[in-house]
Order: sequence, then C-alpha cells, then structure tokens
Amino acid sequence: MNNKIITAIAAVLLTACAQQAPEDPNNITSKFTGTFNIYEKFVTNDDGSITYTSIPWGGLVGNVKERNMPVDWSGFESVTFEFAEPSEVETQIYVSEKLKTYGRKGISSLTCYFDGQDVTSVSEVALQTADSTTITVKKVYLTPGGAVWDSTPIWTGDCQFRNWENGFVIKPELFESAIEGDKIEFVFTTDTSNPDIGYFQFKTVYNDGTNNTLEGNYSQLNNWGCANVGKEATIYRIVLTGKDVMTLKQKGMFVNGFMVNCTQCNLLRKYYKAS
Repeated sequence: MNNKIITAIAAVLLTACAQQAPEDPNNITSKFTGTFNIYEKFVTNDDGSITYTSIPWGGLVGNVKERNMPVDWSGFESVTFEFAEPSEVETQIYVSEKLKTYGRKGISSLTCYFDGQDVTSVSEVALQTADSTTITVKKVYLTPGGAVWDSTPIWTGDCQFRNWENGFVIKPELFESAIEGDKIEFVFTTDTSNPDIGYFQFKTVYNDGTNNTLEGNYSQLNNWGCANVGKEATIYRIVLTGKDVMTLKQKGMFVNGFMVNCTQCNLLRKYYKAS
C-alpha cells in the first residue's frame, strides 16, 4: 500500500480516537451555561473556555445537578477556576449558599476548599466579580480528596467577635510543632441575629503589633485583610506557608472577626490512609 495512503489513514484514525476520548469527569467547565442577571453575558469559545462579561456581584453560574438532583461533593477537596489572564477585579466563588471564597485582584486562579464543610448537597456554583469586567475562564475543575488531617487543639473558648469586638491570641509556643503545609482550622458559628447583616469575616494577623496578615490565605483576603466565610459555614482553614510557620513560632497569632462566634482552633497535619 502506498505510504501516503497509510499515513492518511493513520491520521484519520488518530483524529477519530482523539474525538472519542472520554472527557475528564472532574472538569466541569461545560456546566457553566447561565448567569444570575440578564445584564451579564458569556460566550463559550472553541477551545472550551468561557469569556464572561460581568456586573458587580452578578454571577457566571454552573448547574451541577445530576438527573435534576443535587450532587455529593464530599469526596472532593476543592473546586478551582483558572483564568486566561490575571483578574482585573476582585472575584468570588459561591457554592450553593453553603460557602464562598474571595479572591483578590491580580490572581490567575481561585480555589474554594471543601474540607470541613457540608458539601453533600450541591446544586450550583458561581463565579462572581466585585466590579464590572470581562474575564476568560480557561477551566473549572474538581480536585479529588483522599488526604486525612490529624487534628491537635491549640485554643478553645467562646469568643464572640460581633463587630470586631474581643478577639484572642494564640501563643508562639503552641506553634512549636508546626511545619509548612499544615493548616490552621477555626471552628465557629456565624451570628445571624441581625437579618440586615449578610457577611461574616475572619481576620488573622501575626501577633507582632502590626496588621500583617498570614501569607497562607493572602489571595482570599479583601482590601482590609479580611476573609469572608459563608453564612452556613462552620469551619475555616488556612494552609501555612514557610514564612507563616517561622513567624507564628516567634510571634504567635491574633484572631478577630465580624459576626462570628469562634469556639476552637486546631493545628492540622496531612497524612494518607494506607491503601
């Protein structure tokens, strides 16, 4: 058989195989087919990316129901949005009114972690922006779980932050065993006694007399160094960087917030179950 014919047949077969390759079930980009507001627009590009023209706190919405029923994402660690270019405005991931993660201006991706949250019944996910902008979402994907976190309590109490009242210090010696990659976990309830207040915040800073926040959640902080948590959230976690560990061992940490009642803080270390 002519070599040119063989080459052409091979090319056709390879193309057919590529077209029939199964899609990554953890890639949920194609689920984003709507917006919260009629004044917003989105276009799905040939490469599968989505160009989203937003208004303040509207939303590019992904319906993730299966057979019209909410899904269980408790086996996943997180959902991540990857952007084609660094964001020009603040962004936020919003997951079925259960939790949300804020992202500051200039980031190329934003991840909302599920660990410690109830994500057994998820109907939709949205990407929101603080101001009108155009942003291209390259990919939205779920990251499978599998890790287990060993927990060591380092603070217990009943601190009701309310309107930035109270707050507490975790002493340096309580971080003596911490290593890079560990997590700080806050156990709390939100104070919903005032129906006119719809946002709830944590602020975590080094206890050195400055307003310097931890590095581990820097990309999730607003312009005032605060992390927003969802109304129904009960756990907030921060992955510690090398600088965080070094500074916390020297200075400790001061914790404050808005309309949050904190009862415990734990130091978490990752390990994997034996297969």
